Amino acid sequence: ETTTDTLAAVVRAEPEWSLLPPATPSRVHMLLQRCLQKDPKQRLRDIGEARIAIDEVLSGVPEPASPSAGAAAVLAPLWRRAVPWALFGVMAIAFAALVFVHFRESQPAPPEPMRFEVPVPEKMLSGSAGVFALSPDGRELAFVAAGADGISRIWVRSINSLEPRLVSGSELPGGTPFFWSPDSRYIAFGASGKLKTIDLSTGTVDTLCDVSGLVIGGSWNRDGVILFGQASGVILRVSANGGSPTPVTSRDASGGQHVLPWFLPNGIHFLYHRFSSNPETTGIYVGSLDIPAEKQSSKRLLATGYGAVYVPSSDPNLGRLLYLTNDGTLMAQPFNARLLELAGEAVPVAQQVETSHDYGFFSASATGTLIYRRGSEGVYQLTWYDREGKALGTAGEPGDYGYQALSPDGSRAVAIRRDPQNKTEGLWMFDFQHDTNTRFTFGSGDAVFSTWSSDGSRVIFESSPGEYDLYQKPTNGATGEELLLKSNETKRPSDVSRDGRFLLYTSFDPKRNADLWVLPLAGNQKPFPFLQTRFNEEDGHFSPDGRWVAYVSDESGRDEIYVRPFSSDLSAAEASGAGAKWQVSYGGGQEPRWSADGNQLHYLTFDWKLMEVDVATSPIFQAGTPKLLFQAPPQPSLTYGNYTVDSKRFLFIAPTEHAEQAPFTVLLNWQAALEKRQ
Repeated sequence: ETTTDTLAAVVRAEPEWSLLPPATPSRVHMLLQRCLQKDPKQRLRDIGEARIAIDEVLSGVPEPASPSAGAAAVLAPLWRRAVPWALFGVMAIAFAALVFVHFRESQPAPPEPMRFEVPVPEKMLSGSAGVFALSPDGRELAFVAAGADGISRIWVRSINSLEPRLVSGSELPGGTPFFWSPDSRYIAFGASGKLKTIDLSTGTVDTLCDVSGLVIGGSWNRDGVILFGQASGVILRVSANGGSPTPVTSRDASGGQHVLPWFLPNGIHFLYHRFSSNPETTGIYVGSLDIPAEKQSSKRLLATGYGAVYVPSSDPNLGRLLYLTNDGTLMAQPFNARLLELAGEAVPVAQQVETSHDYGFFSASATGTLIYRRGSEGVYQLTWYDREGKALGTAGEPGDYGYQALSPDGSRAVAIRRDPQNKTEGLWMFDFQHDTNTRFTFGSGDAVFSTWSSDGSRVIFESSPGEYDLYQKPTNGATGEELLLKSNETKRPSDVSRDGRFLLYTSFDPKRNADLWVLPLAGNQKPFPFLQTRFNEEDGHFSPDGRWVAYVSDESGRDEIYVRPFSSDLSAAEASGAGAKWQVSYGGGQEPRWSADGNQLHYLTFDWKLMEVDVATSPIFQAGTPKLLFQAPPQPSLTYGNYTVDSKRFLFIAPTEHAEQAPFTVLLNWQAALEKRQ
């Protein structure tokens, strides 16, 4: 209508501003008026009718009589000289008007939704380690894959290309979500205790800041602000130019971890996932850069165990949230980004989408493309390795495994296995002597992190519902699970002293960071703190002689391995971190494990290198220089429990060599299908 009004205004304009000569024939004016009629019944039907009027002018048919006929006769020579130019202008304007009106009233049908599958690249990591992300402009797909050296890196494949290209300098732990810049030029990722960005056009890698532990998702707005989450902590912000990160959310009574932020269109508000052992507080929340961390809203937007993303639509204020239900159904929820409110009923988009912890394997661009992967069964297996990194053999059947713990005599192990049907996690027992694996826990809730009693007669583990309390169960086939410790904090067991007297566990207090506690397994069984500071301390392990504890702390700004002396009569000062300590790792470390004789400490770097440190534990503790043993296989878990040590062998949860991976499913114009249903 704007174009029509403009044309009409041109015709009505004063002669000196008109596109037509001042003495344009009245038939020409009438022709233009008919071309510009809004009523289809009054408007010229096609250019053929215009030709009739133009022929009349060219043949000299007299103009209709009018009060100004005398003046027209005087000006006749003028308009006859201007006829060729006038007719050219009339035909051009008439044609443009007809074309405009035709396409205005006959809009082309919206493109139809299209679904097809794309095989995953051969190098792509299997299962939950194979994360991917579609660029905001929908032109490139980035994914994590291992090279010939076994190191996980980011690869990028253009949608119009068959071959992916390696992004040099993008070494990162498998299973760590990365994210794009809004202009699709950069990728940001966490590696070796740093948040980094890489320019895909130049290959330049920049370090933005130190991070504590692994980076779990992030988002980048058009003002150069980056948000990111960590494995244990809150959402932090940092400039895309680098600097010191500052928190934008804070832990409250609900506790848990804040991860997977996602900016909304205004670049100020953002979504993030809050995971807690309490299902009533787990879900999607909305935060704001303009609100202090401790005052962010505690109102839950969606109840889901996985992160969500916002996808815009033709309406600048009304888009859709994509999120997963607990059974792996991908849902699209209308959302008003201006009012920060749900705006209708959610509808399913896809079924059986693969998940890993609180991360869903789907990605969407702002251009109408959606990519997801269905769950892949049998992609991990317990695998033995020697000191050179050579695979010695496997145990049990392939499956979706997590944290594993080896029995004291090395004959059995327990590991988390996810049930693909109901998405719950339980413990399975592996018997290496009989080459069997059977389900060990049968409760309705999740049974996850575990450790063994010193004599191998019991397994101690954390389980929900509730705040992930500690339970124990006999390993002789007897049924029944005994509650060992109940409290208001989430608890994670990590080790039992060799004499069987003490259990080390991590306590996640909502009002504090992670701390190390000790539970006496005999006597009054009253827990006491081993290390309780303002930093995160977790994954503690006793030395074989029981005199030392190796653990992970982020007191330096990133996770490193430390050792402290242990005594059952620790003072309050020692528990607060005032006692002696030794740093063992340098450049980041996780999962400390003692050798059977206590002469070495092993740990993993963030890019899955297995390191070894020679140590002495008597009469005082001494540590040598860390040395590389071998590049470990990419792990499925972002937390600890990926490997254990048995004398000179190492048991890892490793990707199977010939597992058939689910392909990418690509949906084009997927929102059009939803609009038809609504």
